Amino acid sequence: MRVRTTAALAVLMAAALSAAGCSNDASMPGQGGGPAAPAAPSADCPLASAPDPGNSAPPANVPASTGAPKLAAKDTYRVAFSQNASNNPWRLAETASMQAEAQRLGYQLTVTDANNEQAKQIQDIKGLIAQRPDALFMAPITEQLGNVVVEAAHAGIPVFLLDRDVDTTAAKPGEDYVTVVVSDFVQQGRRAAWAMAQATGGNATIIELEGTTGSSPAIDRKKGFDESITQCPGMRVVVSQSADFTRAEGQSVTETLLQSHPDATAIYAHNDEMALGAISAIRAAGKVPGQDIKIVSIDGSKDALTAVDAGELYATVESNPRFGPKAFETMQQYAQQGQVPVQLVLEDRLFNRENAAQNIAEAY
Repeated sequence: MRVRTTAALAVLMAAALSAAGCSNDASMPGQGGGPAAPAAPSADCPLASAPDPGNSAPPANVPASTGAPKLAAKDTYRVAFSQNASNNPWRLAETASMQAEAQRLGYQLTVTDANNEQAKQIQDIKGLIAQRPDALFMAPITEQLGNVVVEAAHAGIPVFLLDRDVDTTAAKPGEDYVTVVVSDFVQQGRRAAWAMAQATGGNATIIELEGTTGSSPAIDRKKGFDESITQCPGMRVVVSQSADFTRAEGQSVTETLLQSHPDATAIYAHNDEMALGAISAIRAAGKVPGQDIKIVSIDGSKDALTAVDAGELYATVESNPRFGPKAFETMQQYAQQGQVPVQLVLEDRLFNRENAAQNIAEAY
């Protein structure tokens, strides 16, 4: 189950730059200056003149996890965390957050790294199940890990899913696992579409760089973006291909796609790492990122915010990786009360030239 409800949150748009501020020289990467002015909105693109759709409303009528394996309330715990990869800053920040919070609480935490391989993550989880931890946290690489979640439940281990879901036909929420703590990936895609409409005025020939095939964020970020841009006939995705959430793949895939689609004017990347790779590919193609090709992405990393401030990246929608405090708070609540909602949704921000600079220092 995932959130699909939108609650529009009105925000003020940045004032247009002066004629001098809009010159090519002023908007070159690294030149600084005021917030990037939105492109003039197209009359047939309501998204280009709409307010930021903001976060989704908190999920309503979410059932409680009454049927999942129970967790005794005690002073300390032996817990495990199955991380799906450590090949990008987002994953490293998530793991560090889990380790820091476990240390603060005095819990023993075992972490495994699947190296972005589903077969390895399945074996990692089976190994953790054999160690009989009090609780198991999982960041599933794709939604196809439901069966191993069921194995943990049959072993009496409460499972808490972080940042990605599993196929709920294979593993039942509230029974085979306690809860999933996620961002609303569909809403992130919608906000990215809104930002793209602001950047382009509702007229764009778009390359879409998808995340890992079969993963929750790749599925839902595509859904939210693709559905939203149907409001604007002048915005169309001409090609969509996975770059596996990595910077290197983002660069190589973009290099190839720019050759086959030299008319592309925009890139939507499902995460910052792919967007940063795309920026390198755009430069290699002799074009200027942020001018010749507008780019919007998702995550809110330090490198991405720096690129936004430099004018290379138009905007990035936050997907906060610091799950540690919420993950362990939820685990403690479950131990004390015997139930929590089967889905918990985090709130995220949107970073553009208005607010990127002041948030770089705290970004991961």
